[in-house]
Amino acid sequence: MIKYDFDKTVDRKNTNCVKHDLTSLFFGCTDLLPMWIADMDIAIPDFICEAVKNRAEHPVYGYSFFGESYYANFIHWMYKRHGLKIEKEWICFSPGVVPALNMSVLTFSKPNDKVVIQPPVYPPFFNAVSDHDRQLTQNHLRLEGTAYTMDFDDLESQIDANTSMLILCNPHNPIGRAWTEKELLTLVGICEKNNICLVSDEIHSDFIRPPHKHNSLLSLTDKTIACFSPSKTFNLAGMSTSMIVIPDQTLREKYLHTLNGLHIAFGNLFGSIATEAAYGQGEEWYKQLWDYLQANIDYVVQFCKANIPQIKVMPSDASYLLWLDCRGLSANGEKLQEIFTENLKLGLNNGSEFGKNGEGFMRMNVACPRKTLEEAMQRLRCLANFIA
Repeated sequence: MIKYDFDKTVDRKNTNCVKHDLTSLFFGCTDLLPMWIADMDIAIPDFICEAVKNRAEHPVYGYSFFGESYYANFIHWMYKRHGLKIEKEWICFSPGVVPALNMSVLTFSKPNDKVVIQPPVYPPFFNAVSDHDRQLTQNHLRLEGTAYTMDFDDLESQIDANTSMLILCNPHNPIGRAWTEKELLTLVGICEKNNICLVSDEIHSDFIRPPHKHNSLLSLTDKTIACFSPSKTFNLAGMSTSMIVIPDQTLREKYLHTLNGLHIAFGNLFGSIATEAAYGQGEEWYKQLWDYLQANIDYVVQFCKANIPQIKVMPSDASYLLWLDCRGLSANGEKLQEIFTENLKLGLNNGSEFGKNGEGFMRMNVACPRKTLEEAMQRLRCLANFIA
């Protein structure tokens, strides 16, 4: 068995890399350690590189379609990892999960309809609603101690005849909840009772910490649009490929009508090649990677407990993104940004980006070599110099 080396550092600067080359745009400086946008500072496996190189050697990059292995490998992966039985015809294309959310809003709601999201949540959820003249309806998650839960009473109080859609994050970014079957069944029941279309972003579903498990909406209802991508699991965000799984034929035909109307029914040639290789050959690499990233998570948790009492790492069921409770430093997002960016030279996502109830928190990406993470934690350790 191959032992993969995730300690190897990769210099991503000057590669048109958003995370490293656009820090001046997003943070106003270039001399910080970026731990923000959700891709990994870890090299993709050689078998994906080789698959792309082999196709690149063919001298024609013309129009292409998805081959049988593209579908078969994804279907096998979803069954083996999550016990989901997916039919080929259910799988639709999108260049990314965020475009799929926007296309779903355009397809399954009308202007002025209410579309529900559950902050604190991934910022593009807000734009997917407001950019298309829908009413942004915020069903804030409830925080009790260190536990986030869905507020079903608040949800039902906000639903009316104009509510047409709810966008779920499952597992949830940034708080790291892997929603339980009981929670999701309650949510499905509310949506079905009120004829609300349920769209589920499941892009982080391969990264679930035991004893938790991923409960896909696909296992609970056919009336859903579930969004997946190899971009998180295999670090392929730049390949612009995702799989949108829609079991219900009526919903699927409506989505495809929008997709075809925008003339984006087929994706990137090299994205399909990389995806096919990832799902076909990537199981052992993924297992070792997730073990490594979970060790990174544990390292941050233990380091903060021992050295940085002002910061509490919120319990995480899923993903390589940690939700840091920094209210012991300041509940003001601008003040936290100043501390992290100007004083500590760390580039994290400010919790206020995820909604008003994210203020006082910061999101940290730990998908990097341990050496990088250790440097980040040593910078965090210097907090005492700036909060006297």
